[in-house]
Amino acid sequence: MSNLGQIFGSNVFNDAVMKERLPKATYKALKKTIEEGLPLDPAVADVVASAMKDWALEKGATHFTHWFQPMTGITAEKHDAFISPTLDGKAIMEFSGKELIKGEPDASSFPSGGIRATFEARGYTAWDCTSPAFIKDGSLCIPTAFCSYTGEALDKKTPLLRSMEALSKQALRVLRALGNTTSKKVITTVGPEQEYFIVDKKMYDQRKDLIFTGRTLFGAKPPKGQELEDHYFGSIKERISAYMKELDEELWKLGISAKTKHNEVAPAQHELAPIFATTNIATDHNQLTMDAMKKVALRHDLVCLLHEKPFAGINGSGKHNNWSMATDDGMNLLEPGRTPHDNEQFLVFLCSVIKAVDDYADLIRVSAANPGNDHRLGANEAPPAIISIFLGEQLQDILEQIEKGRATSSKTGGQMEIGVTTLPALPKDATDRNRTSPFAFTGNKFEFRMVPSSASIAGPNFFINTAVAEVLSEVADRLEKATDVEAEVKSILTEYVKKHKKVVFNGNGYSDEWVVEAEKRGLPNIKTTIEAAKALISAKNIAIVEKHGVLSKVEMESRYEIALENYIKTINIEALTMLEMAKRQILPAVIKFSTCLAASINTIKATGVAADITAQTELLTEVSSLTAALKKKIAILEEAVDKAANAHGDTYEQASLFRFDVFEKMGALRDVADTLETLVDKDVWPMPTYGDLLFNI
Repeated sequence: MSNLGQIFGSNVFNDAVMKERLPKATYKALKKTIEEGLPLDPAVADVVASAMKDWALEKGATHFTHWFQPMTGITAEKHDAFISPTLDGKAIMEFSGKELIKGEPDASSFPSGGIRATFEARGYTAWDCTSPAFIKDGSLCIPTAFCSYTGEALDKKTPLLRSMEALSKQALRVLRALGNTTSKKVITTVGPEQEYFIVDKKMYDQRKDLIFTGRTLFGAKPPKGQELEDHYFGSIKERISAYMKELDEELWKLGISAKTKHNEVAPAQHELAPIFATTNIATDHNQLTMDAMKKVALRHDLVCLLHEKPFAGINGSGKHNNWSMATDDGMNLLEPGRTPHDNEQFLVFLCSVIKAVDDYADLIRVSAANPGNDHRLGANEAPPAIISIFLGEQLQDILEQIEKGRATSSKTGGQMEIGVTTLPALPKDATDRNRTSPFAFTGNKFEFRMVPSSASIAGPNFFINTAVAEVLSEVADRLEKATDVEAEVKSILTEYVKKHKKVVFNGNGYSDEWVVEAEKRGLPNIKTTIEAAKALISAKNIAIVEKHGVLSKVEMESRYEIALENYIKTINIEALTMLEMAKRQILPAVIKFSTCLAASINTIKATGVAADITAQTELLTEVSSLTAALKKKIAILEEAVDKAANAHGDTYEQASLFRFDVFEKMGALRDVADTLETLVDKDVWPMPTYGDLLFNI
């Protein structure tokens, strides 16, 4: 590996490259656009495009593409060569400001939730100059937003950028009211921790369920799972370490600050965590990270699984979205300081987030909803489906003081003596961590732990931004009208604590008692994606996204349709895959095993030798009975799939059939098949087992 300093960002048209290659006036104009959100001068775009093209050609790029993030949840790109033929039969390399700023991809085949008819093909991509261009696979990739011919957002990035502007506007209003006259912008920052599984490609290729759905639809529990907790932070296997090393290098070239890597709790599960970045860039980086994880794995004859629950019975994967707010002049608005009880600014922003999470819990919940996450949320490995906030003892104590009138003290952590003279005394944090909380305060940020491992982080962040922006606008309205700002701040804090303390919970989110307690508090427990989707058409939620210009009513309704359509298609694919595996792989294998077992029994009988064949006979009877049950469950699932697929109700009713009928019958079929796996000869069983997949790297 070359020097890390030379590798990092080497494939990115970043600030250092722009400063070196652009004329000073152009560089200053572009920076002003990026930092202050001013319109981009087309003349500036032409100069930038020329410099970008020259840089890309020097890096070996032959094409350029507008790289965007449609509602599929992954990225999209259409590549055009720089080459432009000349009259003398040769060619020149061209790339204009017009091509940089705007592209025209076919929008008809991307999910639109009814916004666009299939025959209405035109869409537009618009350059997002706040996220640097980069080179990937021989193409200059230009991050862009994606919208329809009629102007509606068809992507994840557009509402994210809108939400960042909305939050900045409202946060600045609050800061001005509190006396800050210097900050010009408030940015949201994110550091998304990414969990994933790695399996051997040869075994992956033998599992139709992994190929078609990303998760195992069958699989008996292996003798060993994660119960010894020996994989967590354990020594990384050489083959995995080689993969991680190459992955880091690929990410570093793209300017992605991959910082931490380790084994996760489940066998074959790992995690990568970057240093935080602005939410827009962090979102782009996370999309690139997931793409690189898959590509690099294949080079090592491995496969990266990003599904939230690829294996039953062990922990699934999520994405911890570490979210905070900071000013352009370097002030973290969620930094408590040494004495948070008298940090007025911190308490205002903290209590605003608490109110936002309580008021818009359903919106935050739907931002973390997808079919894979339905398997994960609420299990003893991930946050429950109930939205709550963990603050820890120190901040909980301060809120209690505020509720009684005024906060006058802050608990401190002190020193932790380990009891070994050669080990140093460690400064102890004022607050422990709580891994069962879906929305936990962790020092100077909130960790939203519900985000699905395979999903874009754009959705969770633009809904969090919007909810917080709405509360900050309410705070700003009150402070701007107040004759005594300090008294109004005190009034706001007391009111918010009293009304919204119900969403604060520092205990065990996995406990049954919490489910009962949350219901008493009136906190929603939204367990499935289709139930969560209703938040997208709630009048209350549509009102705030429209108010802050993040999404229109039409755009919200389209996302509702897309969420349900995606759920229907996902479960349908899973059910059809399950039926194919059961009918064409498992059933023939079981019949073959039964036939061999019966032949063995008959051979023993034919010898005339007295022999006890009780075990063989009982096994044959058990397998035969289960085989009949398997055949019956196949027929039942086929009927349920046919009924759901041909339902004539609205999208929600059809999605409900897939969730509460098809999905349940899939589980019944799996139970029988998994029992058979424990009885049938391993050499006859038609696919690698959990033991093979999880422990053979």
